[in-house]
Amino acid sequence: MPRAKKLPIPPSTDRTELMKRWGITVDDDLLELALMHRSYANEAGGIPNNERLEFLGDSVLSIVIADRLFHDHPQVTESDLSRMRAATVSQEPLAIAARRIDLGQYIYLGKGESLYGGRDKDSILSDTYEAMIGATYLTHGLEPTRQVILTNLEFLLKNAVVRGEHQDFKTQLVEYAQAAGLGEVRYEVTGTGPDHHRVFTARAFVAEYAEAVGSGTASSKKHAENAAAQDAMTRFDSASSV
Repeated sequence: MPRAKKLPIPPSTDRTELMKRWGITVDDDLLELALMHRSYANEAGGIPNNERLEFLGDSVLSIVIADRLFHDHPQVTESDLSRMRAATVSQEPLAIAARRIDLGQYIYLGKGESLYGGRDKDSILSDTYEAMIGATYLTHGLEPTRQVILTNLEFLLKNAVVRGEHQDFKTQLVEYAQAAGLGEVRYEVTGTGPDHHRVFTARAFVAEYAEAVGSGTASSKKHAENAAAQDAMTRFDSASSV
């Protein structure tokens, strides 16, 4: 894949160690694409980036983790399974998994992202991790990819019950709103700042109230929405305890 001149080169370009940590080799062209963040691709003149692989990897990851949780926890309800899955495949845990294999050192980033800490940004690490899963799936198919996912995320799956109880505030807010008859939950999200330093602010609404019931700020839309849901749940808990 062609590279533009004067763009940052990843600290690590020999991917042998990455493949060892990942647990399986991936087709060279697909691996290159999986590591190609849109910031680099845009600055390189619009070459392909890893977003399509990320889309595919996200779907593969979701079904693999859902299947594992379904069989490992036969007595757990659907809502709890949903929380456990979210606590395993959402941005923060995937970023942790990416750091365990030092993935950030291999990602092609544009100048701004390289300068402002993009190699350790949760959103970039988690998206690239999903792209790696997509590349692995296209190289080997579902079953080998399943083994890679389960091996690399075993440390999260062991704590899925506890993580699910504390991390998925969006699901908690929906369930609370339904139980209390507050109506549908929705979010309004705005973003400010350049692409390499974007900040998102989310406000959570329920149909019963005209004003926002919670707000939150984060470096991604998903995290901002979850923070807004957490703020809403904190407010509702405080009101119910008065």
